[in-house]
Amino acid sequence: MRIKTRGSFVRIATIACLFLLITACATGIAGRSQFLLFSEESAIASSKQAYTQLLTPLAEGGKINTDRKLKARVNKITGRIVAQAVLLRPETKSWDWEIKIIDDAEMVNAWAMAGGKMALYTGLVQKIKPTDDELAQVIGHEISHALAKHSAEKMSIATVSQVGVMAVGIATDQDAVTMTGATLAAAMVITLPNSRTMESEADRIGIELAAKAGYNPKAAATLWNKMGKLGGDKPPQLLSTHPNPASREKTLKALAPEMMPYYLTKNSRPTFPVK
Repeated sequence: MRIKTRGSFVRIATIACLFLLITACATGIAGRSQFLLFSEESAIASSKQAYTQLLTPLAEGGKINTDRKLKARVNKITGRIVAQAVLLRPETKSWDWEIKIIDDAEMVNAWAMAGGKMALYTGLVQKIKPTDDELAQVIGHEISHALAKHSAEKMSIATVSQVGVMAVGIATDQDAVTMTGATLAAAMVITLPNSRTMESEADRIGIELAAKAGYNPKAAATLWNKMGKLGGDKPPQLLSTHPNPASREKTLKALAPEMMPYYLTKNSRPTFPVK
């Protein structure tokens, strides 16, 4: 009887997963159909909580950078790109846009959560030594992940993985809760960030946002050229979520001419307040 119950649970979980895959789809700003179990509002609320939980111990440990010159530089670039993001998606004007600089000389990385919660590591600035145009490509790319609802999409995929793993755990007498936590971590931190589709979308949107904000789109290729040179035995963290720098550089270099009119326009470059 027990085995039959386990089998029934597996079947129910499988049917539930299939139902969710069929019904929870929406089209994002990139024109792609996305699997979204979570609304953007829900993803924003969860991200805000996670952002606070992540940054609080860093702040208490003195790991939030307080260099006024660097903060002013990052905020200026971010504010100009966010202004373009708001023009693209006016509803994001109500987001609590914020970027923190985390002191970690070895971490070459940056990220953004739903709702405009962002972080940049000092390792990226120190090791890459980006120009403002190149730094704008990093920030524009990360902002684009938020605009394209990639956080909600990753949360949704992780939830479906959780249902499946619970079924396997019960069917094999393993600790479903432990397995679920490990799978969620793997999905969120390792597997999902490597999605070529998400990264390509953020590349395309990001280079356009940066160009419209007044930053040279040619810098996208030079940024990835520098990034590729940091490879070797211990490549930077950013490369774990942005595979194949050479291919990335080639693609972005080809996109640059299309973006140049945005960069060369005489229109004003508005800014947006960023914490």
